[in-house]
Amino acid sequence: MKDKAPLGTRILLRDILDWEALTDDQVIAAREKAERVRSSRAARIITGLPDRRARIEERTIDLPGRRLRLRVHRPKNPAPRLPLVLSFHGGGFIMGAPAQNDWLNSRLAARCPAVVVSVGYRLAPEHPLPAPVEDGYDTLLRILEDPADWGVDPAAVAVLGESAGGTIAALIALRAREDGPPLHAQVLTCPATDWSDTMADYPSITANAGNPGLSPSRWRTARRLSVPPALDPLSVSPMRFGNLAGLPPALVVTGTLDAADDQGRRYAERLRADGVDARLSPYPRAVHAFLSMPGLVPAARPARREILAFLRSRLRPAESAQEGER
Repeated sequence: MKDKAPLGTRILLRDILDWEALTDDQVIAAREKAERVRSSRAARIITGLPDRRARIEERTIDLPGRRLRLRVHRPKNPAPRLPLVLSFHGGGFIMGAPAQNDWLNSRLAARCPAVVVSVGYRLAPEHPLPAPVEDGYDTLLRILEDPADWGVDPAAVAVLGESAGGTIAALIALRAREDGPPLHAQVLTCPATDWSDTMADYPSITANAGNPGLSPSRWRTARRLSVPPALDPLSVSPMRFGNLAGLPPALVVTGTLDAADDQGRRYAERLRADGVDARLSPYPRAVHAFLSMPGLVPAARPARREILAFLRSRLRPAESAQEGER
Protein backbone atom coordinates (compact mmCIF):
# COMPACT_ATOMS: atom_id res chain seq x y z
CA MET A 1 0.00 0.00 0.00
CA LYS A 2 1.64 3.22 -1.14
CA ASP A 3 -0.22 5.48 1.32
CA LYS A 4 -2.62 4.95 4.18
CA ALA A 5 -5.97 6.59 4.70
CA PRO A 6 -6.30 8.70 7.87
CA LEU A 7 -6.69 6.64 11.04
CA GLY A 8 -10.27 7.76 11.70
CA THR A 9 -11.32 6.75 8.21
CA ARG A 10 -9.67 3.36 8.58
CA ILE A 11 -11.40 2.75 11.92
CA LEU A 12 -14.90 3.86 10.92
CA LEU A 13 -14.85 2.21 7.49
CA ARG A 14 -13.08 -1.00 8.36
CA ASP A 15 -14.57 -3.97 6.52
CA ILE A 16 -14.85 -6.99 8.81
CA LEU A 17 -16.69 -9.28 6.38
CA ASP A 18 -15.09 -12.14 4.50
CA TRP A 19 -17.00 -11.30 1.33
CA GLU A 20 -15.87 -14.29 -0.69
CA ALA A 21 -17.16 -16.69 1.97
CA LEU A 22 -20.68 -15.20 2.00
CA THR A 23 -23.63 -16.98 0.46
CA ASP A 24 -26.10 -15.08 -1.71
CA ASP A 25 -28.53 -14.84 1.20
CA GLN A 26 -25.79 -13.50 3.47
CA VAL A 27 -24.91 -10.80 0.92
CA ILE A 28 -28.55 -9.75 0.81
CA ALA A 29 -28.68 -9.68 4.62
CA ALA A 30 -25.51 -7.58 4.73
CA ARG A 31 -27.07 -5.17 2.24
CA GLU A 32 -30.23 -4.80 4.32
CA LYS A 33 -28.21 -4.21 7.47
CA ALA A 34 -26.05 -1.59 5.74
CA GLU A 35 -29.14 0.24 4.49
CA ARG A 36 -30.59 0.35 8.00
CA VAL A 37 -27.35 1.80 9.32
CA ARG A 38 -27.13 4.37 6.50
CA SER A 39 -30.70 5.51 7.11
CA SER A 40 -30.04 6.24 10.80
CA ARG A 41 -29.51 9.76 12.11
CA ALA A 42 -26.07 8.83 13.39
CA ALA A 43 -24.94 7.91 9.88
CA ARG A 44 -25.51 11.50 8.75
CA ILE A 45 -22.30 12.39 10.60
CA ILE A 46 -20.51 10.49 7.84
CA THR A 47 -22.85 10.81 4.86
CA GLY A 48 -23.70 14.47 5.44
CA LEU A 49 -26.95 16.38 5.77
CA PRO A 50 -28.98 17.30 2.69
CA ASP A 51 -28.97 20.90 1.52
CA ARG A 52 -31.86 22.78 3.15
CA ARG A 53 -32.50 24.64 -0.09
CA ALA A 54 -33.54 21.41 -1.77
CA ARG A 55 -36.56 19.22 -1.20
CA ILE A 56 -36.46 15.46 -1.56
CA GLU A 57 -39.37 13.30 -2.59
CA GLU A 58 -39.75 9.57 -3.13
CA ARG A 59 -41.37 8.48 -6.37
CA THR A 60 -41.89 5.20 -8.13
CA ILE A 61 -41.71 4.49 -11.81
CA ASP A 62 -43.33 1.57 -13.58
CA LEU A 63 -41.25 -0.10 -16.26
CA PRO A 64 -41.93 -3.37 -18.10
CA GLY A 65 -41.91 -6.12 -15.49
CA ARG A 66 -40.68 -4.01 -12.59
CA ARG A 67 -41.27 -0.96 -10.42
CA LEU A 68 -38.33 1.16 -9.31
CA ARG A 69 -37.89 3.62 -6.48
CA LEU A 70 -36.61 7.05 -7.37
CA ARG A 71 -35.31 9.73 -5.02
CA VAL A 72 -35.94 13.13 -6.58
CA HIS A 73 -34.07 16.25 -5.50
CA ARG A 74 -35.35 19.69 -6.53
CA PRO A 75 -34.64 23.27 -5.48
CA LYS A 76 -37.35 24.54 -3.16
CA ASN A 77 -38.25 27.29 -5.61
CA PRO A 78 -37.81 25.57 -8.97
CA ALA A 79 -38.19 27.09 -12.42
CA PRO A 80 -40.77 25.43 -14.73
CA ARG A 81 -38.09 23.45 -16.55
CA LEU A 82 -34.70 22.57 -15.13
CA PRO A 83 -31.82 20.43 -16.34
CA LEU A 84 -32.08 16.74 -15.53
CA VAL A 85 -29.24 14.91 -13.79
CA LEU A 86 -29.82 11.16 -13.56
CA SER A 87 -27.79 9.80 -10.64
CA PHE A 88 -26.63 6.28 -9.78
CA HIS A 89 -25.32 5.23 -6.37
CA GLY A 90 -22.40 2.90 -5.79
CA GLY A 91 -22.16 -0.46 -4.08
CA GLY A 92 -20.69 -2.90 -6.58
CA PHE A 93 -24.15 -3.76 -7.97
CA ILE A 94 -24.80 -5.73 -4.75
CA MET A 95 -25.18 -2.92 -2.17
CA GLY A 96 -26.29 0.66 -1.87
CA ALA A 97 -29.40 2.83 -2.10
CA PRO A 98 -30.27 6.24 -3.57
CA ALA A 99 -30.30 8.01 -0.18
CA GLN A 100 -26.56 7.53 0.32
CA ASN A 101 -25.88 10.37 -2.11
CA ASP A 102 -28.33 12.90 -0.62
CA TRP A 103 -25.51 15.25 0.42
CA LEU A 104 -24.19 15.62 -3.12
CA ASN A 105 -27.46 15.31 -5.04
CA SER A 106 -29.34 17.85 -2.93
CA ARG A 107 -26.55 20.40 -3.36
CA LEU A 108 -26.45 19.92 -7.10
CA ALA A 109 -30.24 20.30 -7.21
CA ALA A 110 -30.22 23.50 -5.16
CA ARG A 111 -27.17 25.16 -6.65
CA CYS A 112 -27.09 24.16 -10.31
CA PRO A 113 -30.15 24.29 -10.09
CA ALA A 114 -31.45 21.03 -11.55
CA VAL A 115 -33.77 18.10 -10.98
CA VAL A 116 -31.51 15.30 -9.72
CA VAL A 117 -33.14 11.89 -9.91
CA SER A 118 -31.36 9.08 -8.08
CA VAL A 119 -32.39 5.68 -9.40
CA GLY A 120 -33.04 2.72 -7.11
CA TYR A 121 -31.90 0.20 -9.69
CA ARG A 122 -32.16 -3.55 -9.11
CA LEU A 123 -29.24 -5.30 -7.43
CA ALA A 124 -27.43 -8.63 -7.64
CA PRO A 125 -27.48 -11.45 -6.77
CA GLU A 126 -31.22 -11.29 -7.46
CA HIS A 127 -30.81 -9.11 -10.54
CA PRO A 128 -27.32 -9.30 -12.08
CA LEU A 129 -26.08 -7.25 -14.99
CA PRO A 130 -27.30 -5.98 -17.38
CA ALA A 131 -30.46 -5.37 -15.27
CA PRO A 132 -29.07 -2.28 -13.45
CA VAL A 133 -28.04 -0.68 -16.76
CA GLU A 134 -31.42 -1.44 -18.31
CA ASP A 135 -33.10 0.13 -15.28
CA GLY A 136 -31.08 3.29 -15.69
CA TYR A 137 -31.57 3.66 -19.43
CA ASP A 138 -35.29 2.84 -19.30
CA THR A 139 -35.78 5.33 -16.47
CA LEU A 140 -34.12 8.02 -18.57
CA LEU A 141 -36.40 7.30 -21.51
CA ARG A 142 -39.53 7.24 -19.34
CA ILE A 143 -38.75 10.59 -17.70
CA LEU A 144 -38.09 12.20 -21.07
CA GLU A 145 -41.37 10.85 -22.45
CA ASP A 146 -43.12 13.36 -20.19
CA PRO A 147 -40.61 16.09 -19.30
CA ALA A 148 -43.36 18.52 -18.24
CA ASP A 149 -44.52 16.14 -15.50
CA TRP A 150 -40.99 15.96 -14.14
CA GLY A 151 -40.24 19.65 -14.70
CA VAL A 152 -37.13 18.92 -16.74
CA ASP A 153 -35.61 20.27 -19.93
CA PRO A 154 -34.89 17.43 -22.39
CA ALA A 155 -32.26 19.63 -24.03
CA ALA A 156 -30.14 19.66 -20.84
CA VAL A 157 -29.53 16.12 -19.58
CA ALA A 158 -26.56 14.61 -17.74
CA VAL A 159 -25.71 11.33 -16.06
CA LEU A 160 -23.82 11.02 -12.78
CA GLY A 161 -22.55 7.87 -11.13
CA GLU A 162 -20.30 6.73 -8.31
CA SER A 163 -18.34 3.45 -8.34
CA ALA A 164 -20.64 0.83 -9.92
CA GLY A 165 -23.03 3.71 -10.53
CA GLY A 166 -20.23 5.19 -12.62
CA THR A 167 -20.31 2.02 -14.69
CA ILE A 168 -24.03 2.55 -15.29
CA ALA A 169 -23.62 6.22 -16.17
CA ALA A 170 -20.80 5.47 -18.62
CA LEU A 171 -22.74 2.64 -20.26
CA ILE A 172 -25.85 4.81 -20.62
CA ALA A 173 -23.72 7.46 -22.30
CA LEU A 174 -22.42 4.82 -24.71
CA ARG A 175 -25.91 3.54 -25.46
CA ALA A 176 -27.34 7.03 -25.86
CA ARG A 177 -24.60 7.77 -28.38
CA GLU A 178 -26.15 5.10 -30.61
CA ASP A 179 -29.85 5.21 -29.73
CA GLY A 180 -30.42 8.57 -28.03
CA PRO A 181 -31.50 10.60 -26.24
CA PRO A 182 -28.71 13.15 -26.54
CA LEU A 183 -26.72 13.67 -23.35
CA HIS A 184 -24.80 16.83 -22.56
CA ALA A 185 -22.49 15.70 -19.77
CA GLN A 186 -21.34 12.70 -17.78
CA VAL A 187 -19.80 12.78 -14.32
CA LEU A 188 -18.06 9.62 -13.16
CA THR A 189 -16.81 9.54 -9.56
CA CYS A 190 -14.49 6.70 -8.49
CA PRO A 191 -15.84 4.72 -11.45
CA ALA A 192 -15.39 1.01 -11.99
CA THR A 193 -14.88 0.81 -15.74
CA ASP A 194 -13.58 -2.73 -16.23
CA TRP A 195 -15.55 -5.80 -15.12
CA SER A 196 -13.73 -8.17 -17.45
CA ASP A 197 -10.96 -10.68 -16.71
CA THR A 198 -8.50 -7.78 -16.64
CA MET A 199 -10.35 -6.12 -13.75
CA ALA A 200 -7.46 -6.69 -11.33
CA ASP A 201 -4.71 -5.66 -13.75
CA TYR A 202 -4.45 -2.09 -12.47
CA PRO A 203 -1.67 -1.00 -10.09
CA SER A 204 -3.98 0.95 -7.77
CA ILE A 205 -5.86 -2.23 -6.84
CA THR A 206 -2.71 -3.66 -5.26
CA ALA A 207 -1.30 -0.34 -4.06
CA ASN A 208 -4.50 0.63 -2.22
CA ALA A 209 -5.66 -2.85 -1.21
CA GLY A 210 -5.42 -2.04 2.50
CA ASN A 211 -7.38 1.20 2.36
CA PRO A 212 -11.06 1.30 3.33
CA GLY A 213 -13.95 1.63 0.94
CA LEU A 214 -13.28 -1.13 -1.60
CA SER A 215 -11.32 -4.24 -0.74
CA PRO A 216 -10.18 -6.64 -3.48
CA SER A 217 -12.28 -9.36 -1.81
CA ARG A 218 -15.42 -7.24 -1.97
CA TRP A 219 -14.73 -6.31 -5.59
CA ARG A 220 -14.21 -9.95 -6.61
CA THR A 221 -17.46 -10.88 -4.89
CA ALA A 222 -19.29 -8.06 -6.65
CA ARG A 223 -18.02 -9.31 -9.99
CA ARG A 224 -18.94 -12.93 -9.24
CA LEU A 225 -22.50 -12.01 -8.28
CA SER A 226 -23.21 -9.25 -10.79
CA VAL A 227 -21.57 -10.61 -13.96
CA PRO A 228 -23.30 -13.92 -14.79
CA PRO A 229 -21.42 -16.55 -16.83
CA ALA A 230 -23.73 -16.08 -19.81
CA LEU A 231 -22.96 -12.36 -20.05
CA ASP A 232 -19.98 -11.07 -22.01
CA PRO A 233 -18.17 -8.93 -19.42
CA LEU A 234 -16.82 -6.69 -22.19
CA SER A 235 -20.39 -5.51 -22.81
CA VAL A 236 -20.52 -3.96 -19.31
CA SER A 237 -16.93 -2.68 -19.22
CA PRO A 238 -16.71 0.84 -20.68
CA MET A 239 -12.91 0.63 -20.60
CA ARG A 240 -12.98 -2.27 -23.03
CA PHE A 241 -15.19 -0.65 -25.66
CA GLY A 242 -13.31 -0.25 -28.92
CA ASN A 243 -14.44 3.27 -29.77
CA LEU A 244 -15.39 6.01 -27.32
CA ALA A 245 -15.64 8.83 -29.85
CA GLY A 246 -18.77 10.93 -29.85
CA LEU A 247 -19.52 10.68 -26.14
CA PRO A 248 -20.65 13.73 -24.14
CA PRO A 249 -18.08 15.79 -22.21
CA ALA A 250 -16.90 13.96 -19.12
CA LEU A 251 -15.60 14.80 -15.68
CA VAL A 252 -13.85 11.81 -14.07
CA VAL A 253 -13.21 12.23 -10.34
CA THR A 254 -10.90 9.77 -8.57
CA GLY A 255 -9.29 9.34 -5.16
CA THR A 256 -5.60 8.61 -4.88
CA LEU A 257 -6.23 6.14 -2.01
CA ASP A 258 -8.88 4.24 -3.98
CA ALA A 259 -8.35 0.76 -5.41
CA ALA A 260 -10.37 1.92 -8.45
CA ASP A 261 -8.19 4.99 -9.01
CA ASP A 262 -6.46 3.63 -12.11
CA GLN A 263 -9.69 2.48 -13.71
CA GLY A 264 -10.96 6.05 -13.60
CA ARG A 265 -7.66 7.56 -14.71
CA ARG A 266 -7.23 5.24 -17.67
CA TYR A 267 -10.83 5.67 -18.77
CA ALA A 268 -10.35 9.44 -18.84
CA GLU A 269 -7.18 8.92 -20.89
CA ARG A 270 -9.05 6.69 -23.32
CA LEU A 271 -11.85 9.24 -23.67
CA ARG A 272 -9.35 11.98 -24.50
CA ALA A 273 -7.49 9.72 -26.94
CA ASP A 274 -10.77 9.20 -28.83
CA GLY A 275 -11.46 12.90 -29.02
CA VAL A 276 -13.88 13.31 -26.12
CA ASP A 277 -13.71 16.44 -23.98
CA ALA A 278 -12.74 14.70 -20.75
CA ARG A 279 -11.29 16.13 -17.56
CA LEU A 280 -9.57 13.98 -14.95
CA SER A 281 -9.54 15.21 -11.34
CA PRO A 282 -7.68 13.00 -8.84
CA TYR A 283 -8.12 14.03 -5.20
CA PRO A 284 -5.27 13.32 -2.76
CA ARG A 285 -6.05 11.47 0.47
CA ALA A 286 -9.46 10.41 -0.87
CA VAL A 287 -10.72 6.84 -0.54
CA HIS A 288 -13.27 5.00 -2.65
CA ALA A 289 -16.73 6.60 -2.85
CA PHE A 290 -15.52 9.60 -0.85
CA LEU A 291 -18.25 11.86 -2.20
CA SER A 292 -20.80 9.88 -0.21
CA MET A 293 -18.72 10.39 2.96
CA PRO A 294 -18.17 14.15 3.32
CA GLY A 295 -18.11 13.82 7.11
CA LEU A 296 -14.97 11.70 6.89
CA VAL A 297 -13.17 12.85 3.76
CA PRO A 298 -12.55 16.62 3.43
CA ALA A 299 -11.85 16.24 -0.31
CA ALA A 300 -15.58 15.69 -0.86
CA ARG A 301 -16.23 19.43 -0.61
CA PRO A 302 -13.86 20.70 -3.31
CA ALA A 303 -14.87 17.75 -5.49
CA ARG A 304 -18.52 18.70 -5.08
CA ARG A 305 -17.73 22.29 -6.09
CA GLU A 306 -15.91 21.05 -9.17
CA ILE A 307 -18.81 18.79 -10.18
CA LEU A 308 -21.26 21.64 -9.71
CA ALA A 309 -19.20 24.01 -11.86
CA PHE A 310 -18.80 21.37 -14.56
CA LEU A 311 -22.53 20.60 -14.71
CA ARG A 312 -23.47 24.28 -14.75
CA SER A 313 -21.07 24.92 -17.62
CA ARG A 314 -22.61 22.08 -19.66
CA LEU A 315 -26.26 22.32 -18.68
CA ARG A 316 -26.66 26.04 -18.00
CA PRO A 317 -23.86 27.59 -20.10
CA ALA A 318 -25.43 31.05 -20.43
CA GLU A 319 -25.80 31.47 -16.67
CA SER A 320 -22.29 30.14 -16.08
CA ALA A 321 -20.89 32.68 -18.52
CA GLN A 322 -22.74 35.50 -16.74
CA GLU A 323 -21.33 34.37 -13.40
CA GLY A 324 -17.84 34.39 -14.87
CA GLU A 325 -18.26 37.99 -15.99
CA ARG A 326 -19.29 39.21 -12.55
